Amino acid sequence: MAKMEIAALLALGSALCVALGDVLQQRATHRMVEPSKSNAALYATLLRNRRWRQGALILVASIGLQAAALGQGSVLLVQALLVLSLLFALPISAALSRRRVTRWEWLWAAVLTAAVTVIVTVGNPQPGQSRASAQSWAVVAVVLGSLLIGCVVAARVFGGALAAVLFAFVSGSLWGVFAVLTKEVVSRLDDGVWTLAGSPETYAWVLLAVGGFAWEQAAFRAGSLTASMPTLEMSQPVVAAVLGVVMLGETLNTGRAGMITLSVAALAMTAATIELARSDAVATRKRVGARRRWTTSAAAASQPNR
Repeated sequence: MAKMEIAALLALGSALCVALGDVLQQRATHRMVEPSKSNAALYATLLRNRRWRQGALILVASIGLQAAALGQGSVLLVQALLVLSLLFALPISAALSRRRVTRWEWLWAAVLTAAVTVIVTVGNPQPGQSRASAQSWAVVAVVLGSLLIGCVVAARVFGGALAAVLFAFVSGSLWGVFAVLTKEVVSRLDDGVWTLAGSPETYAWVLLAVGGFAWEQAAFRAGSLTASMPTLEMSQPVVAAVLGVVMLGETLNTGRAGMITLSVAALAMTAATIELARSDAVATRKRVGARRRWTTSAAAASQPNR
């Protein structure tokens, strides 16, 4: 089996784990009727939830599969296939919520599948180098770091739905950098475990994962999921793809006509991703609202009559 095929299978496995882990964690988080007053209290509450811990373990497995996929294939290929986590999450979330998947959701799922298939087959992403220079990473840290700090400051100032979008962009961007750095960390395994443990890239890799998770939770708490989810789902593959091309020299093996087809497919993938993420956010919001109304009614009914 060719390396590209192995990378594709591993990436699909990672996408499935991402879907299952995200669904479990979202349901655990939104079942908390009384939101915690602080991030520390929120994380302490989540860690005591068995379903949330199960989701976390599955997401760790997804990172392992993603790392293995990046060891075999390009960032462009792996990130394109990871977008299919939305497709896998659709029936899983619907089954756990005991609702039917709508025709529009199936339609957008089909568009997403077709678009990703075109990108992978027509684009035929080719891997570049496994490591970028320290100077290149320094430029990324300054440019992207300044942009993300600006997003955080603006989110703190304006708040609301805009804050949810900006925090989601910060989280997605950090996960995108995480994906590219994962390829570099995996390549250093050949140098030995002790060399990897002493590498600055390894610690930056861990910090990126922690930061991506923290800002993701901040985005969910800042405003409606319909604002944060589409931004989160799109920013990660876009940032990862750009860095894969710029930092690692990855390419798409196609001609001029193929680039036109890829452009259309990329637009279709973007639209499908946004619509599926928005649909999931709307369904989650309705489910949480119904649960809170039921809890409020039950609490009122249990009060003695005066």
